[in-house]
Amino acid sequence: MQALRIAVFLFFAILCNAAAAQPLNGIAMHGDPALPADFKHFPYVNPDVKKGGRISYGVVGTFDNLNPFILKSMRTTARGMWDPEYGNLVYESLMQRSSDEPFTLYGLLAQTVEWDDNRSFIQFNLNPKARWSDGQPVTPEDVIFTFQLLRDKGRPNLSSPLKAVAKMEKVGERSVLIHFNEAANRETPLIIAMLPILPKHVIDVDSFERTTLALPVGSGPYKIKSIDPGQRIIYQRDPDYWGKDIPTKVGIDNYDEISVTYFLQETTLFESFKKGDIDVYPDGSPSHWQQAYNFPAVSSGAVVKETFTPKTPSGMLGFVFNARRPIFADKNVRKGLALAFDFEWFNRNLASSAYTRTESYWQNSDLSSFGVPADANELAMLGPIKDRIDADVLDGTYKLPVSDGSGRDRKILRKAVNFLKQGGYAIKGERMVDSAGRQLSFEIMTQNADQERIAIAYRRSLELLGIAVTIRTVDDSQYQLRTGNYDYDMILKAYPSSLSPGTEQLGRWGSAAAKAAGSFNYAGVADPDVDTLMNHFLTAHSAEDFRDAVRSFDRILISGYYVVPLYHIAQQWVARRSHIAHPDVLPLYGYQLPVWWDASAQ
Repeated sequence: MQALRIAVFLFFAILCNAAAAQPLNGIAMHGDPALPADFKHFPYVNPDVKKGGRISYGVVGTFDNLNPFILKSMRTTARGMWDPEYGNLVYESLMQRSSDEPFTLYGLLAQTVEWDDNRSFIQFNLNPKARWSDGQPVTPEDVIFTFQLLRDKGRPNLSSPLKAVAKMEKVGERSVLIHFNEAANRETPLIIAMLPILPKHVIDVDSFERTTLALPVGSGPYKIKSIDPGQRIIYQRDPDYWGKDIPTKVGIDNYDEISVTYFLQETTLFESFKKGDIDVYPDGSPSHWQQAYNFPAVSSGAVVKETFTPKTPSGMLGFVFNARRPIFADKNVRKGLALAFDFEWFNRNLASSAYTRTESYWQNSDLSSFGVPADANELAMLGPIKDRIDADVLDGTYKLPVSDGSGRDRKILRKAVNFLKQGGYAIKGERMVDSAGRQLSFEIMTQNADQERIAIAYRRSLELLGIAVTIRTVDDSQYQLRTGNYDYDMILKAYPSSLSPGTEQLGRWGSAAAKAAGSFNYAGVADPDVDTLMNHFLTAHSAEDFRDAVRSFDRILISGYYVVPLYHIAQQWVARRSHIAHPDVLPLYGYQLPVWWDASAQ
């Protein structure tokens, strides 16, 4: 009888999985995709735009590599090859993310997908039209080859999700079936769907980990026209691009030519924009946005200033403590140093009061814990970890202190001193010293003049406490090398937030990433409780559990004082040449450069 019950159970389980595994044009992390199976284009594009013309982007830095998928030179790879801002011009993924939904993917190289309710597998059914730029078809063998290659030789954010793959197999002529192991979570299939696919027939496995300037073969809408190493890369539209008419590509990739020019300094880049050599200038500085646009092109209308308001969380910008350093290992020291930053003085004197103080990694969204007491569901989810959360963070009353704006608010500085005292420091002879008489001192490494300006304001407050701070502004190549090796005391970094946080958080805060060279765990956090809370939102089934899991994760990050929280701006500021146009509809995640176009070509 028992054997019969098991057989019946397995029979119905197979039936249920078979029913669930129907071909789908889109998949979502939570809920269902917003667009119907027969949608024609994304709602935030202009489907009638005439392709043509050109655009010139500018960036600060350099490049010596065209392979964006390896650890070596990962931060000096040419922009545009595989690029979240300018678009994936050369390489493509199996599915395309919508910028108007929290986390939903639609078909790209894969025409449809199939999966089960438990997300224990996913099957990608390739579009029969998909081609590489040399005319060869994109095949299941390419997919399997790519995932094996990236698993073994890709940089951490590409190799990590592939460790959750138990088995890959070709199904029929155009499909790949992927089974997951116990390391997978509910987000894993979607992450796999967004990984790049590479051509097996042209990739040399043995030399894959070396930097290269050899022209690549991709499946994307552009080919490389010319390269001036370290200076400029120019992309040219592929007239034979296979995907120009599929729904996820209509109204996108609208230029015949895209150039990316590199500059040593932001000021030089802006001067090039003023002269008309660069077409788009995203601006993140309120003082610069208010004061720097009094040149003739603005007055004549040749340059247009625009403000966009996305519906996304604030993210976190802050000074990041490298907790690998002994001086920052104690939370009380980090908390004392965080309290010492006088935001009100900085905002009024150096930022024209344009900023809002950031007090949560998901501020301005339902995922934020700021001002929200933990409910019964969240407390149950936290379990004993709740005892490690600061009481005011747990009950929703947490708020960073507001100074009198003098730059030397004694009340706040006294609180900072008290926490530093708990961390083993005391003021003696106008110096903050440890029990051995060593002064508390560290270096802030910055990338540019704007970061240096903020660091100087911070140092001003810390010097009042007898803390010695040096500021070192380095060039881009040195900055990338030192951050990749965690060779710094403190840096200034931004942690963007989405409405569907997932596996990327493992790279920022996970224990494994803390030990991996080149990861984004700049703070060096290696905490089993942090790992546990990340797993909660990665495995959440319901929207309510997901929200509460992210809130609990937000609370432990806030309570850990891994960064000195700075500020955010609710708007996106962009200046553009008037011949560069964009759709009227703004998607959830804000403006999207790949859907803009050259109006002079219309």
